[in-house]
Amino acid sequence: MPLLRDDALSAAFDHAAATYDRLVAVNPGYHAQLRRSARRLGLPAAGRWLRLLDLGCGTGASTAALLAVAPHAEIVAVDASAGILDRARAKAWPHNVSFVHTPAERLEAAGVTGPFDAVFAAYLFRNVADPDALLTAVRGLLVPGGRIAVHEYALGGRAVDRVVWTAVCRGVVLPAGRLAGDGELYRHLWRSVVEFDTAPDFGRRMARAGFDRVRVLPLPGWQTGITHTVVATAPGTTEVAA
Repeated sequence: MPLLRDDALSAAFDHAAATYDRLVAVNPGYHAQLRRSARRLGLPAAGRWLRLLDLGCGTGASTAALLAVAPHAEIVAVDASAGILDRARAKAWPHNVSFVHTPAERLEAAGVTGPFDAVFAAYLFRNVADPDALLTAVRGLLVPGGRIAVHEYALGGRAVDRVVWTAVCRGVVLPAGRLAGDGELYRHLWRSVVEFDTAPDFGRRMARAGFDRVRVLPLPGWQTGITHTVVATAPGTTEVAA
């Protein structure tokens, strides 16, 4: 089975929207890890005067992580799945958070334009057809010196990392997905990790896309070697205002 892409992937997430948060809830540390990655953006002044883009916000877990570290920022959250985004919108949010239904590759057509002071992208890049083009587009949305944090299931490159990920998927993720009636989506999610870049490779991909000061940072717990934060800055000397 080929990986799901574009409209097929959005449709699969639409179908899974009703049960997605319940399945996420059984993942130890899921929300804490997102908050850790959001903190790694190093945003000053609790986000005051900053404009942030949550790219691929899902049901709002990454949006909540951004809001926790930058409660005063303007946060624009986007996702390609209407069903998933409806779940996000149904939650309680302050006035400085807004949601837009659009694929990450078609932001401008949906009225989402820069500049942004920082971008947070969780579980996104392995699910797009052309990650290089999207990285280049995101770089163009950032202010000079603006920051990006990519929180991703990207394996560390050791054989044991792939073994652990596959064991977790076969023992928990795939059976849960089948029970929920979304086996095709969760098979895609397993394969999308093992067939995508390792974390060091993705860091090099970001550098090739023109980002500066790229760092690949591990996450603790069972996700060590499985999930990473890759942080970087857009070219230029103007940093996010302190």
